Amino acid sequence: MYVVVTGAAGFIGSNLVRALNARGETDIIAVDNLTRGDKFRNLADCSIADYVDQDDFLVRLADGDFDDDIGAILHEGACSDTTQTDGRYMMRNNYRYSVALLEHCQNNDIRFLYASSAAVYGAGTVFREDGAHDAPLNVYGYSKSLFDAYVRRALPERTAQIAGFRYFNVYGPREAHKGRMASVALHFFDEYRRDGRVCLFEGSDGYPNGEQRRDFIHVDDVVAAKLDFYDHAERSGIFNLGTGNAESFNAVAHATINACRRFDGQPPRTLEQLVDEGVVSYVPMPEVLHGKYQSFTQADLSRLRAAGYASPMQGVADGVRRYVESLISSTASPS
Repeated sequence: MYVVVTGAAGFIGSNLVRALNARGETDIIAVDNLTRGDKFRNLADCSIADYVDQDDFLVRLADGDFDDDIGAILHEGACSDTTQTDGRYMMRNNYRYSVALLEHCQNNDIRFLYASSAAVYGAGTVFREDGAHDAPLNVYGYSKSLFDAYVRRALPERTAQIAGFRYFNVYGPREAHKGRMASVALHFFDEYRRDGRVCLFEGSDGYPNGEQRRDFIHVDDVVAAKLDFYDHAERSGIFNLGTGNAESFNAVAHATINACRRFDGQPPRTLEQLVDEGVVSYVPMPEVLHGKYQSFTQADLSRLRAAGYASPMQGVADGVRRYVESLISSTASPS
């Protein structure tokens, strides 16, 4: 039986493929859209059985090409650009595509584990997996919220596992292709290595400069949780996937810079020292983000823990350090 990973050449999808390989699983059908061909690099070191374009995959499913051959679909494919304003594209790509996959899975007893997003919460202050707390600020968040609502209606009569994961702010290896939508950890790393300084947003929504807080989670923790559910087909529902602890953008910048300094043989600095030295500075938030920016997120992990997932999550200090070390290692010139 094959496992299908959609968005397989993307950030989380490729980390899932790599983790499946590490477990000895290679009967993997990778589904993606390689219009941006540079994403192939995320799959270059992975073992897969086949690659199928995302549009061709739906056609081939409908034609019965994979009848009785698929055991599970790990659905990571989506447009994750929170500034995308083409609602028709977003709904077709994120919502309708997901509905088609879910219906096929339910009609054929195939397990379906999919990516949702903390963007569904928008400017809300309660981060529990209940539609009453959804308040998306953009069409991306709305597309995810609407599909979660569709899933809730399907759960009572499901024929196979349906598990959705509301990812909070994920960072880690294999995200370089995401450009401006990559994590702030990667942006801070690139900026510091290029310019010797990092710029954060000035204060907003009552938070001081750089003190807006998000729940930042390392991709390794996302993958570990998702594969744990993959191993437990009896678990269904919609679950937050973060650390359960909000940390500031200042904390991410501080961890990033000190990890770089450590590699360069320099002593660590406090955040206050970095600000005084001009290494950390603050700029006004772009107009395009006004009214669309989440100044605080923090996953309520009660439902995830109650379902049986007990592994701890890395905090920013350890997770960002590990990430920076991997970035430096991957870009270091051969000796």
